[in-house]
Amino acid sequence: MVGELRYREFRVPLGPGLHAYPDELIRQRVGHDGHPEYQIRWLILRRGEEGQGSSGQVHCKAEHILLWMSDDEIYANCHKMLGENGQVIGPSQESAVEAGTLDKSVLGEMETDVKSLIERALRQLEECVGTVPPAPLLHTVHVLSAYASIEPLTGVFKDPRVLDLLMHMLSSPDYQIRWSAGRMIQALSSHDAGTRTQILLSLSQQEAIEKHLDFDSRCALLALFAQATLAEHPMSFEGIQLPQVPGRLLFSLVKRYLHATFLLDQLNSSAQESGATAELSEERGRLDLEFSMAMGTLISELVQAMCWDRASGRPGRSARSPCSIFQPQPVDASPQLPASQAQRSFRRSRRFRTRTEFASGNTYALYVRDMLQPGMRVRMLDNYEEISAGDEGEFLQSNSGVPPAQVLWESAGRTYWVHWHMLEILGFEDLEDLMEAADHQGAVISGALSGVLPSWRWKPMTELYAVPYVLPEDEDVEESEHLSQAEWWELLFFIRKLDGADHQEVLQMLQENLDGEHVLDDEILAELAVPVELACNLLVALPQRLDDSTLRDLLNCRVYRKYASEAPPRQPAYPRLLQAQAQEGAARAEEKEPHSQSPGTLQHLAEGLGPSGQLLIDLEQALGCPGPQDGEVRPCLLQLQRQPQPFLALLRSLDTPANNKELHLTALRILTQLADFPEALLLPWHEAMDACVACLKSPNTDCEVLQELIVFLHRLTSGSRDYAVVLNQLGARDAISKALEKHPGKLEPASELQDAVSKCEKHTHLYQNLTTNVLGGCIQMVLGQIEDHRRTHRPINIPFFDVFLRYLCQGSNMDMKEDRCWEKVEVSSNSHRASKLMDRNPKTYWESSGSTGSHHITLHMRQGVLVRQLTLLVAREDASYMPALVAVYGGNTSSSLNTELNLVNVMPCASRVTLLENLTHFWPILQIRIKRCQQGGIDTRIRGVEVLGPKPTFWPAFRELLCRHTRLFYMVRAQAWSQDIAEDRRSLLHLSSRLNGALRHEQNFADRFLPDDEAARALGKTCWEALVSPLVQNITSPDEDGVSALGWLLNQYLECREAAHNPQSRAAAFSSRVRRLTHLLVHVEPCEPLTAPRAKGRNGSRDWGSPAPRGLAGSILRNLTRCWRAVVEQQVNAFLTSHWRDNDFVQHYCECFHNLQKSSSELFGPRATFLLALQSGCAGALLQLPFLRAAHVSEQFARNIDQRIQNSRVGGAQGMEMLAQLQRCLEAALVFSGLEVATTFEHYYQHYMAERLLSLGPSWLEGAVLEQIGLCFPNRLPQLMLRSLRTSEELQRQFHVYQLQQLDEELLKLEDTERKLQVGQETGGQEPEHEQEDRKAPAAAAAAEEEEEENEDFYYEGVMPKVSVLVLSPRCWPVNSICHILNPKTCLPSYLRGTVNQYSNFYHKSQTQPAAEGGPHRRLEWTWLGRAELQFGDQTLHVSTVQMWLLLNFNHLKVVSVESLLAHSGLPSHLLHRAIGPLTSTRGPLELREQEDIPGGVLKVRDTAEEPRPRWGSVWLVPPQTYLEVENEEGRSLEKKRNLLNCLVVRILKAHGDEGLHIDRLVCLVLEAWQKGPCPPRGLISSLGKSATCSSTDVLSSILHLLGKGTLRRHDTRPQVLFYAVPVTIVEPHTESLSPGSLGPNPPLTFHTLQIRSRGVPYASCTGTHSFSTFR
Repeated sequence: MVGELRYREFRVPLGPGLHAYPDELIRQRVGHDGHPEYQIRWLILRRGEEGQGSSGQVHCKAEHILLWMSDDEIYANCHKMLGENGQVIGPSQESAVEAGTLDKSVLGEMETDVKSLIERALRQLEECVGTVPPAPLLHTVHVLSAYASIEPLTGVFKDPRVLDLLMHMLSSPDYQIRWSAGRMIQALSSHDAGTRTQILLSLSQQEAIEKHLDFDSRCALLALFAQATLAEHPMSFEGIQLPQVPGRLLFSLVKRYLHATFLLDQLNSSAQESGATAELSEERGRLDLEFSMAMGTLISELVQAMCWDRASGRPGRSARSPCSIFQPQPVDASPQLPASQAQRSFRRSRRFRTRTEFASGNTYALYVRDMLQPGMRVRMLDNYEEISAGDEGEFLQSNSGVPPAQVLWESAGRTYWVHWHMLEILGFEDLEDLMEAADHQGAVISGALSGVLPSWRWKPMTELYAVPYVLPEDEDVEESEHLSQAEWWELLFFIRKLDGADHQEVLQMLQENLDGEHVLDDEILAELAVPVELACNLLVALPQRLDDSTLRDLLNCRVYRKYASEAPPRQPAYPRLLQAQAQEGAARAEEKEPHSQSPGTLQHLAEGLGPSGQLLIDLEQALGCPGPQDGEVRPCLLQLQRQPQPFLALLRSLDTPANNKELHLTALRILTQLADFPEALLLPWHEAMDACVACLKSPNTDCEVLQELIVFLHRLTSGSRDYAVVLNQLGARDAISKALEKHPGKLEPASELQDAVSKCEKHTHLYQNLTTNVLGGCIQMVLGQIEDHRRTHRPINIPFFDVFLRYLCQGSNMDMKEDRCWEKVEVSSNSHRASKLMDRNPKTYWESSGSTGSHHITLHMRQGVLVRQLTLLVAREDASYMPALVAVYGGNTSSSLNTELNLVNVMPCASRVTLLENLTHFWPILQIRIKRCQQGGIDTRIRGVEVLGPKPTFWPAFRELLCRHTRLFYMVRAQAWSQDIAEDRRSLLHLSSRLNGALRHEQNFADRFLPDDEAARALGKTCWEALVSPLVQNITSPDEDGVSALGWLLNQYLECREAAHNPQSRAAAFSSRVRRLTHLLVHVEPCEPLTAPRAKGRNGSRDWGSPAPRGLAGSILRNLTRCWRAVVEQQVNAFLTSHWRDNDFVQHYCECFHNLQKSSSELFGPRATFLLALQSGCAGALLQLPFLRAAHVSEQFARNIDQRIQNSRVGGAQGMEMLAQLQRCLEAALVFSGLEVATTFEHYYQHYMAERLLSLGPSWLEGAVLEQIGLCFPNRLPQLMLRSLRTSEELQRQFHVYQLQQLDEELLKLEDTERKLQVGQETGGQEPEHEQEDRKAPAAAAAAEEEEEENEDFYYEGVMPKVSVLVLSPRCWPVNSICHILNPKTCLPSYLRGTVNQYSNFYHKSQTQPAAEGGPHRRLEWTWLGRAELQFGDQTLHVSTVQMWLLLNFNHLKVVSVESLLAHSGLPSHLLHRAIGPLTSTRGPLELREQEDIPGGVLKVRDTAEEPRPRWGSVWLVPPQTYLEVENEEGRSLEKKRNLLNCLVVRILKAHGDEGLHIDRLVCLVLEAWQKGPCPPRGLISSLGKSATCSSTDVLSSILHLLGKGTLRRHDTRPQVLFYAVPVTIVEPHTESLSPGSLGPNPPLTFHTLQIRSRGVPYASCTGTHSFSTFR
């Protein structure tokens, strides 16, 4: 076929390896909206089928889908079907009849001959007398068959007289006449499918045709129908055991199906005719009603034929939860866990945050690492090697290894190391009170902090936007008081089923209640608006007038279930039917129970059936009466036709154990006599024929019972060959053969019965194919109605439509037996007796031969069969041969049977041992291993193995078809909508309303027709993936300019966001549409459901070896987040380009970031995914900045944070405002995390934080800020600074104890000296005093020299100030750039110098332990850093250490020159002038006077008499914070350092070529090259100080920068391996070699600062002027 290649340019993926392409335009019609619609045949192509076959023709069995499409959809999807002018090329209008080479005159003569032959055949057929037809009649029919094979004469054979002729011939008793009729029908049907269908339809619609057709004629018509429908519906229900439908019922189904398809074809064809719109609408309405009624009749009979109503018990439609079908089920609920366990787990885990509350796994890992304590209970979140998700255990310890956490797991019974992010903290199990107290304390602290620093992270709300579409409009009150059209047509279906008198009574009832002026004909009835009250009255009146079959349908239809409860209470006129339904349920319950107490006699059987069982007793008595029995039997038969349950119970009693011989013989005698009555053939024999076949196959059936059974079956099949076909379907032929072998010569009619069953082999295949075709055709029509409903949004008015869908989703109740579950059975020994395992005979067994533990049975399962139950049959009389311990293993091959599924101990009294139940994972091979036998036996005996497979349902096949049609429809529509958006982006604003309509329609359809959540979610998932996913992919894909349609729309939204505050503006309407669209697109957030925890013991679970499925994240959110990231990056990039130099840059940037955050929440809800995309977009904009500009941005952020922290100390409303601004700044600064600029940000933040801590002191806010933005510091230097402060405070406490010890020692020495002097005076020593002094002089001088400095303030008579020392480590404090060395001997007074010297001695003594690796001890160097409090009169001055020293000079000097201060202190001039500035301000105590002879001027105390003002309170004179300038040398030095690292990385990777380097190895090599190779210049060292050193974080930051620039690339399969990608020019600073004489690193220096505090009244000079006294 040319179309196969011509129209294959667009393919729609329908599944794995499956796609569809448009093949051919079938027909054209005018749609309900007045626009043309085209029916396109889409061929389904599987992977690998494209190149098969040399010709382009498609086989008739090729799968295809017929889809109606509009002009726009064809324009977007089927380009080859468009002409040169862009219009659709319509279907070719070929002549239906071609004369060919026949002349018109010849054709006319042949038509005349055909008409005369028809008249002659009818006359001869009427004159035919006897069983042998006359030869002239056969010759006439033969000639007519020859004429029928000529296609131009087809029109002549459409004469109604031809149908009469065929009817007479088909109902003739002569076989040759019936055979000739079949030949003529085959000849007429050979032209085309349309003619064949028309003939079949015409014949089938003849009145009472079933009464005139015998078995062969009916089979001939059925064969033609099977041939006609084989190519139309090539469906397969493999694995599903379809019921045995007899030919009579099957022919009725064919009639209904042909009638429905004919009306559907007319409904589609009527739209092609041109005419007035009113006439077209009227004709469509009539055909729509007739088609709905025909489909309702077809569904009703099909449900009965498939035994669905009896199999499922006709349950009412289960109410589904009113949730969205487009969202996955919540994963919080764990139905596998007991309620108590789930509640217990929730109680234990409520105190700790879960992983979903964190933005990234790294953040959650840090949280778990900090919170987890030894002894806590934890749960595994992911599968990791030997530990599975859901396992619980106790945390023991952690270390610096990988993985770092050691847990004692309950499932494994041992410890196992895992990663932090894999654990969920459950808490302590036995310390509930302690945890509650800690929880309360933590809540208080978090509550105090949350008011100031709320977390930036948002937890996604599962209930947000639970419905993806706008709510439907409020229902009209007037409409709610009337039935909908679908409900009325369902009720009208039963009205039309009534006979003449009853039908007129119901119409009269309608006429009286509606008060209509018109006569209620069919046209008016279809359009009636029936009130609910009238409908309730009809529902009460109808059951009294309907037959039992139709009454069953009424009681189970939707309109009855909905409105019957509102009907007025009356005595029902159908109690027997309700009673029969109750008995059906009881009978089905009895069938499912084992036959522990089987009825022994017919009396017992009748009593078990209740009141209806009396029919069996009456029937037995009627058949036992002598003489004619018609009068007594026929009433019983009529009652059994209405209530067949007793009859079916009698038939099924044959499947009871063999010891019920009396019951079997009685039942067979009754059934044999019933088979002689023609009315009995109308009973549903086929529904219980399996019991007869089971009795035939049973090896325990008594010979007498078997004889009677064969006699009964022979008589039944002789009366109706349809039941011979049913027996053939059930496998009775082999059962009869085995019975003949077992009882040779004893079963008289067995051979005749076997021949009759064998002759029906071809009819069996015909019936099976017809059942499949009718069911497949009904499913195709149902799918077509769903598609038409989906396209036009018109309601589905077909009665029982929901019933049919419910049964398709529910399926059969018959379990798959063992012969359908396994392919073959293998045993370890004695394979010739393996068949005894499956013969269902408990008296036979398989006995093994071998050593203990070597016996096994291997089952090779059929593909895809999930075992519902695996049972082992044993016997206690086997004694030591009976198994005692049995294990079941599963595997994919015979060599991989390693998975133990269950281990079962067998009790000595057991007979049935259940090994497996309800597997959810398919195992190709199952092996039963007998580990041990009873009483120590060696060999074993197994009586049987029973395998029960799943209940086969139609749901998998129907789900595939439903999802396939839905996917094709919506992907075609998505392509058309995408084409509109590509042509005009403004049409994107209408996408929300389009999607709302489509999704609302699917939701309403699922709520109305689909029975359960599984079917509804399958439909919703397919619809979402087919419609929304392609649309999102198209609107988020960038065009030639690099901007996507959705990106353009979001940019427009951000630009008009301020103007949208006015609800009356166009911007508000525009923003509303954008928000509705984005809310809809993010409705379904793919989530990964947690795997259910596996059982702890071997026998504790019934779900063996089945890993829980994990959800796969969809591409919708990925595309949306990628688009949002690009929009944010564009917005932030434009802001940075234009505002990066502004003085208030950070404030404006935080406002921009806050607006983007609010926009993200408005557009997508508080979802962490889009917040991460927002951060990623901001990070992408920062990465595009040059280094110096990015460094300037980071410095501005560090400066702004410093200012906000300092200003927040003021308290009050201003302080709270500063805290709010600080929070915004911290949220925006989090973007630096993981970026190269984070290193620069850390450098500046560390510098400002150091000055802040030393000038203002630590506060709680410092720790809170670091907790929030700690990820922005790759070296964690600010955190180490706070830690060093805590260490310094601990040293200060130890120093206080040390001071007390020293004081005690000095006092003790004084007491000893005084005691010695007293003793010497009392004894009157002979030695002169000056000799003693000369003798002690050397020792005293030595001691005084050693302790002079330490005890310099010991004998100080004034009030000693309180001194606090801060020990700062240069490893984390930027001391090189902010401190200068202080000489205590020259710059501090004696009373301070002694304390400083004492602390130095204390620190030296505390470092008594040798340093690591034999390195030098830490030593102290005193600096000018720190702060002090001085008392000046009634004022308390807060000053720095430099200012304290400067002011103390005025205690003994009145005037001090600046020049002398510079010379004495050794400080730089800028630092000294920075300290003098606040002291000489209006608030300061000093004044600076310029003198010509003294450079820099002189300082003196300000005269209070000249400037009177109050002198009390606290005055803050600490020099203000100094901020760095990025453009200065320091910023350029940082850039040089970065460029030098880039050079080293590139050089090393270029040297390794294509092999590449692992990132860890690369970092080591770069650090080694930094230390030994070319070093940074001296200017870099002098400007950066400690920062000139290189760490692994600096190297990783440089690698990250080069990866972003494309200079480096990762390995495809090993991302940790890096390669050099392309040449790049890197600015390389001038470098010098490292000092060759340096043998190792210099000993680490420890800097310290001091804080001075006083203990009492300040020291005052003797003069009356104010003096400065050290207070702090």
